Amino acid sequence: MAIYFLENILESVEMMSHAVSTGLIPQSVYAKKLRSLLPKEAFQPDGSKLVVLLINIAILLSGWGIASYLDQWPKSLLWLYLPCSVVMANCVILLAFIGHDLMHGSVIRNRRWVYVVTLFSQTILWIPPTLWKIMHNRVHHNKTNSLADPDRNYLYQQPNALGKRVQEIIVPSSTITVPGLILGMVTAWGIYGCRHLVAVLFFSDQDCPHVAAQFSVKPQEKRAIAAELSLMVLFHLCLLAYLQFDPIKLILAYFLPIGLGYAGMIFYIYTNHMFCRMTEINDPLVNSVSIKVPKFIDFIHYNFSYHAEHHIFPGLNSDYYPLVRAGLAKLYPERMGYVTTAQDAWHVLLTTPRYYLTETMFTDWTGTEHIPCPAHNSISF
Repeated sequence: MAIYFLENILESVEMMSHAVSTGLIPQSVYAKKLRSLLPKEAFQPDGSKLVVLLINIAILLSGWGIASYLDQWPKSLLWLYLPCSVVMANCVILLAFIGHDLMHGSVIRNRRWVYVVTLFSQTILWIPPTLWKIMHNRVHHNKTNSLADPDRNYLYQQPNALGKRVQEIIVPSSTITVPGLILGMVTAWGIYGCRHLVAVLFFSDQDCPHVAAQFSVKPQEKRAIAAELSLMVLFHLCLLAYLQFDPIKLILAYFLPIGLGYAGMIFYIYTNHMFCRMTEINDPLVNSVSIKVPKFIDFIHYNFSYHAEHHIFPGLNSDYYPLVRAGLAKLYPERMGYVTTAQDAWHVLLTTPRYYLTETMFTDWTGTEHIPCPAHNSISF
């Protein structure tokens, strides 16, 4: 036991030494300095989000209920269902964002209820909660934008397997086509979930060529993921059957709301880390980006645009992210380049290639274009 603790201490010292030499600041340092600037209630769960989540589930169920009668509507009036499709799409976004906060423990802390509720919210996203907890909470948040992060861009040196080829077609970059970008907005989230499900269920650790970085799961976790996925498949089949596999009902009440919801989610997610440099030291102000959106969007989406702040305090009540940013501006004014407008973030995405040649250099599919990763603290977006 003593040897174990000694090894941990030595590892921490080595990490801090490396951080100093590279100019990176570990997430734990930010959190320690900022914690005293935040009120105690910022670290308490916000149960009101659970109520909002249940309301959005009820709206989705009502939307599907209304859609079951669409075959009785005059064809000339079917367009009247479109506003319902848009509202349902926002429900999909909120199920994702509130479910995300639930899994981080910032809504309620009863693990059994968290699991039950997120099983439904994640069903719309096709991501089993056990997979999400491992992939997102355990790996992504601890190894953000490092070689081990499953959410990072592919390396140029990685094999040109199916997952990488698909990313070339649908992910925003300097070589993306308009049809590819539109296709990616509505499908990228589903593809992301599919490739990681394939990796954990059908490949051994580190053997799947279709993901940017694979992570290990225990046998019991793999069984849980398979069981949860089976329930998700059953739910979607029951929903399709409820809509009688009717093309109009499926387009307006299933594919359109889910597709638009995925597009709304991916609008944020593409900006989170995709044009940041890789870092072996988890520095959220270097490997993450926060975007500025209209205040009413922040209000309805629970400040999801404050992504770097979330990476500093993953379990924080999202209402207090603006206070985290204010604290960062006070303590680290020279590092505030991590905040940019949504428009400028998308401009960077669409004018830079998407493969890492090195930790700080992007390249394209052919390896001919070399562009430094935008450095938050040295250039203006």
